[in-house]
Amino acid sequence: MSTATFAPAPAKRQAFLAGLLLAIIGAIFFSAKAIVAKLMYRYHVDAVMVISLRMMLSLPMFAVLAIWQARKAPPLAWRDCGKIVFLGLIGYYLSSFLDFLGLQYISAGLERLILFLTPSFVLLISFTFYKRKVSLLEWGALLVSYAGTALVLMHDLNVGGANVVLGSSLVLGAAISYALYLIFSGELVRRVGAMRLVAYAMCVSSVACIAQFFVLRSTADLVQPLAVYQLSLINAVFCTVVPVCLTMIAVSRIGAPSVAQAGLVGPVATLFLGAMLLDEPITAIQLAGTALVLSGIYLLSRKKT
Repeated sequence: MSTATFAPAPAKRQAFLAGLLLAIIGAIFFSAKAIVAKLMYRYHVDAVMVISLRMMLSLPMFAVLAIWQARKAPPLAWRDCGKIVFLGLIGYYLSSFLDFLGLQYISAGLERLILFLTPSFVLLISFTFYKRKVSLLEWGALLVSYAGTALVLMHDLNVGGANVVLGSSLVLGAAISYALYLIFSGELVRRVGAMRLVAYAMCVSSVACIAQFFVLRSTADLVQPLAVYQLSLINAVFCTVVPVCLTMIAVSRIGAPSVAQAGLVGPVATLFLGAMLLDEPITAIQLAGTALVLSGIYLLSRKKT
């Protein structure tokens, strides 16, 4: 008997772990946008300016990627075009805008915790509407990770201003919006392709953000200190273009629910970025919560495919 019969299992396992690694790296880069936004707020810019500069600088890169993808792929059906526009609006436009808006009222630490709810929304939507079977290991990984967030929550809820409820509600809306994006993109990516989908959706999101800016602001508001544009470039490249591409590739390999659970490591990583760049203290409670979240990611990596 040929040994090729036994090859697919380890190969499939390696493919899952590779997809999981891409999801984790993408989540870390993507979560760093909260740190960049907080640094930009020190220059007295608001959420509209932060997201607009981010997408203005991202649009040329996504446009090049979209043109490259369009040249080597067949035309899209009108139904898929409509879905891509919808994904672009609810995903990286609405979700990012609500997130940046909420960051004006709450700490980066509390924002991280609220975004931990994204995997539960993805699992619930998948289970309810797509009849996806959720394994005990996945629920266990989520439970362990949420135990970690509970520990950090006890620490961060002691800090907050009068607008903490408003800011938390805005970031919660961002988490729900991004969960919907992951779900719907997971269904569409099989037909359209990961890179093509993310390029088109991000172009839609960028145009929406830029249009919003010129409705709410004047061109004179684009005159900002050099540091604002330097931070915006970092936000565009390392917190937008790179992570969204990695995330969509991961969704195509391991599915939206697993990507969402792996994304739990991203907000935890910003604990250390916050300490280095925002002078946020790291306490024993936060470290214990981090350990539990990473344990949840390890449990997810043990999932049998």
